[in-house]
Order: sequence, then structure tokens, then C-alpha cells
Amino acid sequence: MSTSLFRSSIGIFRLVAILEGISYLLLLCLAMPLKYIFNYKSAVLYIGWVHGLLFITFVGLLIYVWIKYRWSFGKVMFAFLMSLIPFGTFMLDRKLKKEPH
Repeated sequence: MSTSLFRSSIGIFRLVAILEGISYLLLLCLAMPLKYIFNYKSAVLYIGWVHGLLFITFVGLLIYVWIKYRWSFGKVMFAFLMSLIPFGTFMLDRKLKKEPH
């Protein structure tokens, strides 16, 4: 990741989206199997907390960039839905990277 991610609100939003996507995949692909296959419940607890905090941050920043950059409701809904789909935030990042900001 380049330092250009920290130069704008969109860049910070993209960074949080990527981190949120990674935490979501860790929750689904690592923590859930550890909990249900190996009865290791702490993995879901800790990774779930991290993912939850990143998701809340994602939604807060989504609202912020919605207002600041006057995004359409459709664009905001697309971004939100991408946060619910595994690998969705990575597709969102690719789309946002192409936009001027």
C-alpha cells in the first residue's frame, strides 16, 4: 500500500475498507473453523472484536465520504453491500482507485 492512501479521506476510507475485508476473511476462514472444528472459541472472540471495530469504522467513514464527496445513494449502498460480501471490499477498492479524488 502506498502512502497516497493517507493523503485524502477517500484514501483513508480505502485503507479501512481493505483492513475490514481482511478481518472479514480471517473471521470466516480462520476463526470460524477454529471455533466449530477445534472448539477454540477465543479466535472468534478476538478476531470478531477487531472485525467489528473495523466494520463500525468503515460505516462511519462511508457516511463521512458520502457527505464530503456528495456520493449518490446508489454508490453508498454499493459500497456498503461490498462490505458484506467476502472479497467485496477489495473489488470496491479497485473501483475507488480509478476515481479522481
